[in-house]
Amino acid sequence: MEKRWTIKELLAVASEYLCQKGIESPRLAAEALLAHVLGMKRIGLYLDFDRPLLAAEVSQFRELIRRRVAREPLQYITGRQEFWSLDFEVGPHVLIPRPETELLVEYGIRQCKAMISSNLQQVNVLDLCTGCGAVAVSIAKEIAVARLWAIDISPDAISVAKRNAQKHGVMNRIKFLEGDLFEPIQDKNIHFHLIVSNPPYVAQEDYDELPPEVKDFEPRISLDGGPGGMVVIKRILQEAPEFLTSMGVVMIEMDPGQIKKAMDLASSLPGFEGSEVVKDYSGRERVIVVRMKKHLK
Repeated sequence: MEKRWTIKELLAVASEYLCQKGIESPRLAAEALLAHVLGMKRIGLYLDFDRPLLAAEVSQFRELIRRRVAREPLQYITGRQEFWSLDFEVGPHVLIPRPETELLVEYGIRQCKAMISSNLQQVNVLDLCTGCGAVAVSIAKEIAVARLWAIDISPDAISVAKRNAQKHGVMNRIKFLEGDLFEPIQDKNIHFHLIVSNPPYVAQEDYDELPPEVKDFEPRISLDGGPGGMVVIKRILQEAPEFLTSMGVVMIEMDPGQIKKAMDLASSLPGFEGSEVVKDYSGRERVIVVRMKKHLK
């Protein structure tokens, strides 16, 4: 007779197995996958520890465990990731939102509020390389007078982002466009108060050193920033002034080792004056904030 597993027993065995296979945070992974199979929150597992599981539930859970052991990211297996306290759909066509990217939202919201306090009636925000739409949707949720444009080169990413905007009730305030950086708005005569971007910034020469979860599963187009990881960052800084208002600001996430190069480039461009650096939650320089020269527009 086949063993009848309880939630408690299955979690213990699965956690130990994941640990032996070198999977990061094995207990968390086991809980998240079993909660996904059972259609409940992780806390629900603890409230029903002695519940016996059906054979079909155990079989489905084992399949998800096999996928995680193969180093498929937990977020792709469950199809979701929390960001800015919101639940986002994710999948292999989009980068998994990282906690440090919440800095773009936090400081973007601050910038929008500062502009609103100076009697600006509507804030135009552009999110470049939007991916699953996490940054654009989060800003839209927080700033009611924000009107957003979100661009990504991947049509599949745009589809995911649209579903996330619809899910969170902000689809009517975000215009999603497919294309290469500023190309889709080149002839639209739109100027933005804020441009935010989490662009591809992994150095091409470092790509093969990434963890398997990243290198083998996340879309390379969303990660590979070319030589030194600076190709897209440079393009954004060089092209942004054409699309910014006189009070416009650009915020770009990048690797801490790229900050000085980006700051030096910004200071050499005629459109900008003044810049600052935002540190992430581990104290590493992560985002540059660059402002337009006010007399240009």
